[in-house]
Amino acid sequence: MESTYKVIELIGTSPTSWEEAAKSAVETAAKSLKDLRIAEIVEFDMKVEEGKVLAYRAKVKVSFKYQA
Repeated sequence: MESTYKVIELIGTSPTSWEEAAKSAVETAAKSLKDLRIAEIVEFDMKVEEGKVLAYRAKVKVSFKYQA
């Protein structure tokens, strides 16, 4: 059986780590998207203010089964 998947890009944030930021993005997406298949982390960055890291950010591509 053939399937089609859609890929979207999300940015998750966390005050503690990139791992938590990526996890947040995927878990939030899972609340409204069905059949999540793959999550690929494509970029990491941090929000910095006055020389201090305020937040970790992870850009994540998530694929899910497309249902017409």
